[in-house]
Amino acid sequence: MSAPRAYLDWNATTPVLPAAIAAVSEALALTGNPSSIHAEGRAARALMEAARKDIARLVQASPENVFFTSGATEGINSILTLGLCATCGLDRAQTTRVLASATEHSAIFAAAPEAGVIPVDSNGILDLAALEAMLAEGGPALVAVQLANNETGVIQPIAEAARLVHAAGGALMVDAVQAPGKMAVDIGALGADVLIITAHKFGGPKGIGAMVFANGETRLERAFIRGGGQERGQRQGTENLSGIAGFAAAARAAAEVDFEAMRILRNGFEAGLRQLSNGVFIAGEAAPRLPNTSFFALPGLEAGKVVIASDLDGVAVSSGSACSSGKVGASKVLTAMGQGERAPKGAVRVSLGPRTTQGELDACLSTLSRQLARNNKA
Repeated sequence: MSAPRAYLDWNATTPVLPAAIAAVSEALALTGNPSSIHAEGRAARALMEAARKDIARLVQASPENVFFTSGATEGINSILTLGLCATCGLDRAQTTRVLASATEHSAIFAAAPEAGVIPVDSNGILDLAALEAMLAEGGPALVAVQLANNETGVIQPIAEAARLVHAAGGALMVDAVQAPGKMAVDIGALGADVLIITAHKFGGPKGIGAMVFANGETRLERAFIRGGGQERGQRQGTENLSGIAGFAAAARAAAEVDFEAMRILRNGFEAGLRQLSNGVFIAGEAAPRLPNTSFFALPGLEAGKVVIASDLDGVAVSSGSACSSGKVGASKVLTAMGQGERAPKGAVRVSLGPRTTQGELDACLSTLSRQLARNNKA
């Protein structure tokens, strides 16, 4: 019998929790449309609104400010294409200024290719002085900053950025996709005008996410997806009830994760990397990071080949963002950090989850050791 595989790519997507699978199945058994007023429709609506409360609780938001989407990419595109109205006053039909940190997910720059790029330091932390200067250069801006980077796990000073953005009359969109289940998230404490989250990053099904607004006045100017008026006009079309139910089950579980246990495992893994080679480079290690993420380069090893060789050895890792798979070379995140030369052949990302075991990490270190030995012989 072959050994069980070690799955160490939780930042790309997570195994769906049994509780989420059960919730999806139960929701699929419901007949009603949440927009119908008969008993079947009311039952579906009740399930959906209970789920909305669970998801709001995960990020300390009000349920009425949670709007369901098909995932993070839709939420990002909705906001960057249409902008925010009411208290923020940023209608993209009138305001074209978008600023984004240099290490944002590719979805940000695909949706707003004209965005001004806010630099980061060598640890991947947002340059707040540069942000303040850029905000002063023109009118109010819509600013996009990740809460935690998907490759390095580096956590940004969102509250400080929010104060600068709001002082300049702008609005702040925070991609919080990587945060739930790995760190506490409080939209009020962060000062974000809107958070973007998605279920499959913390044990829920793929294809369901949410835009979470800070208050009842901040909204999209108009719907990106238009149809029958669902989600109070913010995201129209019949709701994905089964996905929403699985999302909520994952949200309840994410609130119970032991972050420190993951940090201990991750730190032990990085200690193992240093034993393999004192020349190992670990991106962002001097900055606050998610407790589950290690983005590293070992001398002489090419990231793409490490991913393939590890896979053949039964270990799933990645060479960065899942949206950039198959691309070899220094990551754009490392280049933005000025660290591209430290990892000229790319870097490898190991990301853990609540069910990661020491045995899985040991298996990863073993395959890396064998790859280093083969490379040294070549």
